[in-house]
Amino acid sequence: MISDKEMMNADYAVIVAGGKGLRMGGDIPKQFLPICGLPVLMRTIYRFIEAMPDIHIILVLPEAHHDYWEDLCMKYAFKAPYILACGGKTRFHSVKNGLALISDNTQGVVGVHDGVRPFPSVDMIRRCYSQARISKAVIPVTSVVETLRHIDGHNVMRDDYRLVQTPQTFDIQLLKQAYQQPYITAFTDDASVVEHAGGQVTMVEGNRENIKITTPFDLQVANAIVSQDHQA
Repeated sequence: MISDKEMMNADYAVIVAGGKGLRMGGDIPKQFLPICGLPVLMRTIYRFIEAMPDIHIILVLPEAHHDYWEDLCMKYAFKAPYILACGGKTRFHSVKNGLALISDNTQGVVGVHDGVRPFPSVDMIRRCYSQARISKAVIPVTSVVETLRHIDGHNVMRDDYRLVQTPQTFDIQLLKQAYQQPYITAFTDDASVVEHAGGQVTMVEGNRENIKITTPFDLQVANAIVSQDHQA
């Protein structure tokens, strides 16, 4: 537990990385795979520190992955500060475990982010946290650019929908209270947890590079993004 005295007013990022990497077709979980020589998860953490140097990182990993992660940190001389939490049986329980490391009296904003989204823009991260200080609950979204079709054969108006990304940012007290609810399968993300507790969520513009790496093709795209950034 982070001490009350030290952290009465602070901003946090709970970075959840519980994937087993099954869709990658290999033995190494996707969050540990390298993108241009640096593991996905390290790139994600570095991006948050770049956006908000004083942010407090809580990294949520399955307990079985802790030793492997620590070995990677030594291998890559990874020195970014973070607090390690144990993953739970679902994403809901993993986030709840991460939130438990924030003192109950802490004021500020907490963002919950997928560890396998290494490319949230610095501007978007700052925007989410800034808006959460006003609206209390914020999610980044992007517009749908492809035609949608319902399984009954009818086209769907894509302007009526948005693609949801992370970090989803919240007033700390609001999110901690929402996570006191019993788990239900309808909790697909943190916004759904807050809404089920009666909260309202504000949408802000995300960034299209903020992809979630789940397949080998996604990893190819990620390598291309980093390579292009290095050439810019």
